[in-house]
Amino acid sequence: MRKKQRIQPSLLASWPDHPRAIELAIISKILDHQPSIAEAAWQDLTNGKRTDTGAEGMEAMSVVRAAILLKTGDHSYESLHFHLVDSASYRCFMNLGLGDIAPSASTLQDNIKQLSPQTWETINRALLCFAESNGIDKGRKIRVDTTGVAAAIHRPTDASLMVDLVRVICRSLKKAKPPKSKKVRDRRRVTKKLGLMVSNAKDKKTRAGLYKELLNHSVELYHQVLPIALEMKASLRADFNNLGADLLHWLDLLQTVIEQTRQRVILDRKVKASDKIVSIFEPHADILVKGNRETVFGHKVCLTAGPSSLILDCVIESGNPADSTLVKKAISRQIDIYGRAPRQAAMDGGFASKDNLKLAKGLGVKDVAFHKKRGLKVNDMVKSAWVYKKLRNFRAGIEGLISVLKRSLGLSRCTWRGETGFKAYVWSSVVAFNLVVLARHCLAGNLRI
Repeated sequence: MRKKQRIQPSLLASWPDHPRAIELAIISKILDHQPSIAEAAWQDLTNGKRTDTGAEGMEAMSVVRAAILLKTGDHSYESLHFHLVDSASYRCFMNLGLGDIAPSASTLQDNIKQLSPQTWETINRALLCFAESNGIDKGRKIRVDTTGVAAAIHRPTDASLMVDLVRVICRSLKKAKPPKSKKVRDRRRVTKKLGLMVSNAKDKKTRAGLYKELLNHSVELYHQVLPIALEMKASLRADFNNLGADLLHWLDLLQTVIEQTRQRVILDRKVKASDKIVSIFEPHADILVKGNRETVFGHKVCLTAGPSSLILDCVIESGNPADSTLVKKAISRQIDIYGRAPRQAAMDGGFASKDNLKLAKGLGVKDVAFHKKRGLKVNDMVKSAWVYKKLRNFRAGIEGLISVLKRSLGLSRCTWRGETGFKAYVWSSVVAFNLVVLARHCLAGNLRI
């Protein structure tokens, strides 16, 4: 081994010579050029709180930077904390010197979760203004498509929902410690066993019999706990009052699931997707069915992209609206972002209809190409067959962008809880993706910072 004189390291961290580090350095410069991002994040982090007392905490821009690292590196909070301690490029990105202490995993989680979906959308619009001013994408040509993003729930069944509710109700009741005269049988073990037997039943008749037994336990528990919950809700003690409110919430859900199970399993009737409960912890999740594809339990997301590969807009829909109902919203939001309608728009076949073509043209779009014609004439949509072919091929590119979002930025399944958390998760993935795209435009020589 050759001997080499050791050089004392600088107190200031420096960027390593590595492609990932170079990309992060460019993203860091882009963020430095956007002071409005720190202001938007600061509003969420303070949220009306006093800022002249207590510990200083993380800087607003540092929270945004940590969220970008979390998404682009596909990290958990524990993993991100380790890299902030260990990685020179991550410490540079977070502006941490050699003597600075990296924020803990819990600190990272507490701060990142405070950034609202509206703030992430504001950050994305700031990046779009930056891209427009540098000639990367001016919003004159768009492509639109939808995709399903799963919520952080297991695949629901009526049995699993009842088992979950019985478990939560019995656990909450145990915390309340009711007097012996009002003690309720703990049915967690028996219902869990019945739930497993239902999932492994070999025929419909056996499954129906097990469901009836599970329903009986659930109904008995409901009637036993309801008067206790009402009494606790009326209590003057704050802890009892809160537990009573929680119990009433779970009991309402249990009643809905019991009725849902009776209709579907016992009476063999269909229940509308909008009336079904798919999760007791993520009740906002929708049932997304599309052809022969696997059913997704989450939300439909409508994405608009430009020729630069930037995601220009993102809308998290409620329910499972048909694509054909989303055209007006997609184009109107582009007008809101850029102050004018796009000149050309390419959309999937699900958006196609005569009314939507007329609507898009009326909003100012010159060429509208649907991937499937569905009875529409090419000359009515665009100037010529050549333009239609170009726009149809251009639209196909958004499939690749969605694939990257799902594979590399975690958009296939949201891991943040609650409806607000779901929306923030999707928007943070979009912002992280756009920053990577802008960095690669810079590496290609299309953008100078």
